[in-house]
Amino acid sequence: MVAVRVSSRSGLPSLLLYLGIGIAMGQDGIFDIKFNNAELTQVIGYAALVVILAEGGLGTKWKEIRPALPAAVMLSLVGVAVSVGVTAAGAHYLVGLDWRQALIIGAVVSSTDAAAVFSVLRKVPLPARITGVLEAESGFNDAPVVILVVAFSTTGSVESWYVLIGEIALELAIGAAMGIAVGWLGSYGLRRVALPASGLYPIAVMAIAVSAYAAGALVHGSGFLAVYLAAMILGNAKLPHWPATRGFADGLGWLAQIGMFVLLGLLVTPHDLLDDFWPAVVVGLVLTVVARPLEVFISLAPFRLPWQEKALMSWAGLRGAVPIILATIPMVAGVEGSTRVFNIVFVLVIVYTLIQGPTLPWVAKALKIAEDPAEAADLGIESAPLERLRGHLLSVAIPGRSKMHGVEVGELRLPAGAAVTLVVRDGKSFVPAPSTVLRRGDELLVVATDPVRDAAEERLRAVGENGKLAGWLASGGRSGGEGPAGPRTGHDVVHDVTHALKAVKRLGKTGGPKTRH
Repeated sequence: MVAVRVSSRSGLPSLLLYLGIGIAMGQDGIFDIKFNNAELTQVIGYAALVVILAEGGLGTKWKEIRPALPAAVMLSLVGVAVSVGVTAAGAHYLVGLDWRQALIIGAVVSSTDAAAVFSVLRKVPLPARITGVLEAESGFNDAPVVILVVAFSTTGSVESWYVLIGEIALELAIGAAMGIAVGWLGSYGLRRVALPASGLYPIAVMAIAVSAYAAGALVHGSGFLAVYLAAMILGNAKLPHWPATRGFADGLGWLAQIGMFVLLGLLVTPHDLLDDFWPAVVVGLVLTVVARPLEVFISLAPFRLPWQEKALMSWAGLRGAVPIILATIPMVAGVEGSTRVFNIVFVLVIVYTLIQGPTLPWVAKALKIAEDPAEAADLGIESAPLERLRGHLLSVAIPGRSKMHGVEVGELRLPAGAAVTLVVRDGKSFVPAPSTVLRRGDELLVVATDPVRDAAEERLRAVGENGKLAGWLASGGRSGGEGPAGPRTGHDVVHDVTHALKAVKRLGKTGGPKTRH
């Protein structure tokens, strides 16, 4: 917990502090614990990675990732191939590794870590299109990278490229199919079967996500892609008690990262790292300055993105726990020189995280692509099913930047069958009138019947993002017709025009001649 607090203040990814704890406990450290079980580390690392990918998928918003999906897929396939080739060439010709070791290193360090990126960008909000690409890339590129590392580590010679590409495509297709199937079936069941206790929903969600990994692996598909896709479907399915589920998954993700990094720190022998320090610096320089920019600019060439955004994504290719975990695969397989490969990857991750991490916010500001922090924030909505009453209770929290601030309850225009029944403000609750003006920090209790539950939540989110005119101007530029809450009536039109006239009247009283005109 102290490490999390220190990392949030220093701007450094917390992985460095966890690795430091492991190193301090291990060989050459304070307690001098002798630990060299690479196979156990790999198994625990895989389990932790499944939990981390599940947590990442649950937090991925489909509306943000959907426009970025083609770019993320290109980065995860074409980009990985470019990165592996360029980095392997640098490791072979500049460091002197044989081609097998060079290809293993090139594949291992081609996996990015969105958790490391976003942990240092908390205070610099980025446009959704950038965060969507980075997040989706980190979720997708683990799968092909794992396949490449296993292929290079378990075969005596590199297979034909067309055979390897075919294997990767088949495993990704199987993993994607299993992830989508398990995620859809799981979300379908959780939305229609009320569990006896709210605390069971977070456990059920995580169990479904882990089952997706198991199902994908059993049929020789990519389990990592399966768990990410299944979790993403669950995370966008509007499940009951979602904030509690999200918090539970977030806690499990932190626990997995802490345990995994400490274990990796235990595995390494510090005095052995000195001999491989400069080779790691050289390989990391090739990766950061040459391979990553080429990967980004080549993969995103078909997309019309400003060069500033491509430059930021090039610098934002932080490496986290995944490369270090993957570096244990050749050690378990008994590849010659695998210990040196592990040491180079370990040093590379630490050194370039120290360089890139603190400078990422500065780069984002220098490129002038940081988003305005005043943009509207998403509402926090928790749903609790009322099975016997055939309804739902929606608990709505209005964040500080929401455009629902200043909107009257009547101006929400919720569909028939939904109503705001309670408002909690400054620790006091009251039953609102249609003219009650909502404020930042308010918590609302909305009752909705089964048929209009989704429409009510959609309407609340629309007002939170676009204000009282959502469905008229901000949502697709409509001036009438059918809004997000259903067909608009004459009463709706009169209601909105009346409020518009009141606003004009207020401006006329307080403004000058131009304002009155």
